[in-house]
Amino acid sequence: MRVAVVHDWLTGMRGGERVLEELIGLFPDADLFTLFHVPGAVSARIEERPIRTSFLDGLPGIGRHYRLWLPLYPLAASRLDLTGYDRVISCSHAVAKSVRVPAGALHLSYCLTPMRYVWDGRDAYLGRGLFRLLSAPLAAALRRYDRATSGPDRVHRFVAISEAVAGRIDACYSRRAAVVHPPVDVDRIRPDGREPDDFYLLVGGFVPYKKEAIALEAFRRNGRRLVVVGDGPGRRRLQSRAPANAEFRGRVSDAELAGLYARCRALVYPQEEDFGLVAVEAQAAGRPVIAYGRGGARDTVRPLDGPASATGMLFDSQDPDTLAQAVEGFEKREHDFDPRAIRSWAEGFGPDRFRREFLEQLEGLRPSE
Repeated sequence: MRVAVVHDWLTGMRGGERVLEELIGLFPDADLFTLFHVPGAVSARIEERPIRTSFLDGLPGIGRHYRLWLPLYPLAASRLDLTGYDRVISCSHAVAKSVRVPAGALHLSYCLTPMRYVWDGRDAYLGRGLFRLLSAPLAAALRRYDRATSGPDRVHRFVAISEAVAGRIDACYSRRAAVVHPPVDVDRIRPDGREPDDFYLLVGGFVPYKKEAIALEAFRRNGRRLVVVGDGPGRRRLQSRAPANAEFRGRVSDAELAGLYARCRALVYPQEEDFGLVAVEAQAAGRPVIAYGRGGARDTVRPLDGPASATGMLFDSQDPDTLAQAVEGFEKREHDFDPRAIRSWAEGFGPDRFRREFLEQLEGLRPSE
């Protein structure tokens, strides 16, 4: 059986690329296809594979300014040649799931989310002003394309990374999707057995939907120490306006991040994520999560007063006052969180579970779905 794995693009190691690592590990003889690839931007495990790209790969500056070429993505995806493959597995948050599947082949799309730019993320990415107005015809055309290439003639089965994404697949494509949570490397992150230090942790990507500004303002008001790690387009602007009690560390190594997880009082998580690897990683270190209670957090964080041991607090509005109140509420009940129970919950998101559940979905794939 010849397997093709299709990923949108390879410009850095984020959650989708960590999923891709597991997928190519499951299929060591599979061929990897993507729209464009920045050499050295992803892990050695991915880089060592032969990577087949589209015509977009030759455009100057594509790795830095790839969103400018969004109108060409549908054409680039349609020209990826998958002739001769028996199974196509797309790891998709944009157009990877829209590839043309050869006759007789079966296609399973592991959907990270429907295309965020033109569906539920329009406010964050396009704003509400003139740019949003000017881009409306393109966004409408991409929505039509996205829906037209999501029928059972193109995608024989959708598998979603969370219940929230399964709901979006139903709303956008009128398709049902099973849920297989992504793999999280919980073995490299563990509790250190000591009492936490007196700081909270924020892991930022500094793009609009991450909502770091909400956390920074909440901690300006409560005066607690906040350690901020990560980098992204909006980091310098936010750092220049940050309160004195917010300490920016920039990019850190995996080992440094694991140590920060283990030493923090709690992870602060103001964004709505499709799944949210960072929340699970913090819990793998035995630390609770103070999370906005929508999206993937509803799959990954067990709140107080639920039927099982709590692993975090959920708050219901993305604004500084609500987050500050959630931090205050956490401190009043901090003793109710058991690091061993939190760690045990996180272990259920490990790679072994992902491999087993994903292969079950692939083995059950049928052309009539």
